[in-house]
Amino acid sequence: MSDLIGLFNLLAPFFGLIGLGFFCGKVVKQPEAGLAWMQFFLIYVALPCLFYRLIADKPLDELANWPFILATTFSTFCAFALSFVTGWRHTRDLPQSVMQGVAGSYSNIGYMGPPLILAAIGASASAPVVLIFVSDNLFLFSVVPLLMSLAGVEKLSLAATIRRIVWRVVTHPFNVATAIGVAASYLHLQLPQAADQIVTWLSGAAAPCALFILGVTVALRPLRQMPGEVPVLVFIKLILHPLLVWVVLSALGDFGPAWTYAAVIMAALPPALNIFVISTQYNVGVERASACVLIGTIVSMLTLTVILYLTKTGAMPYDLFP
Repeated sequence: MSDLIGLFNLLAPFFGLIGLGFFCGKVVKQPEAGLAWMQFFLIYVALPCLFYRLIADKPLDELANWPFILATTFSTFCAFALSFVTGWRHTRDLPQSVMQGVAGSYSNIGYMGPPLILAAIGASASAPVVLIFVSDNLFLFSVVPLLMSLAGVEKLSLAATIRRIVWRVVTHPFNVATAIGVAASYLHLQLPQAADQIVTWLSGAAAPCALFILGVTVALRPLRQMPGEVPVLVFIKLILHPLLVWVVLSALGDFGPAWTYAAVIMAALPPALNIFVISTQYNVGVERASACVLIGTIVSMLTLTVILYLTKTGAMPYDLFP
């Protein structure tokens, strides 16, 4: 009973903030354009500070775990491929299928991942959280523009597309913050007290803002019709993806409970709000993206609770092949 109460106390603030944002989005009649500054603050200010804070204090050798990076990225690739095939069966359209591939493989690793997993597991999980965030983003933000270019959505040559991908990866605020954090870790740099306090405040603001924005965004895009492939995509995202991570990590070696459980929970998170941002950018599958985020977030209230219970009680062994 105490475990269930602990899980409720862990998850209630996260889904409570999403629910508060959803409620405000339904009741308070503000234009959607009002979210723009909050999103800018989140993506360019608060979350980069959070990722800097997660990395800067970590020994550099913890961030060079290549078997772990390979296992988690391969699992994300498998989830993407399965979701892409599912989308193709329903739409027979390459750009739509790419968006479905993202919906079934891209977790809410930026908004929900770090605060939830650090609260559930502790500071020992910060290194795997950062590695998954960086590697999954590098994979998805590379493969999506390439496939969209092949589909003719981006009217650019292959060389121009590759240049754009490299530029976006290098200049993305999350990746810039990660690089600065790695440099700070390597050089053992300490921020001045005033700057350190600002970074602490901003990193603490990241999760509440992100979850509130998620709720408001879902509220402003009501589900008009359930696309036929959404239940399958949600199953891949919330059930199959974490199972893949668990099996692949167990097959490759003993990574320890903190790293394995962190990876499984990251994979079990609901579809990321960025799916809607990407679909809007390409003007492809916007309603389908909204449906995946909405249904995935609702269903994850159950599935994520179960996975957290299994990991926190030890009912799910961290290594399948000891």
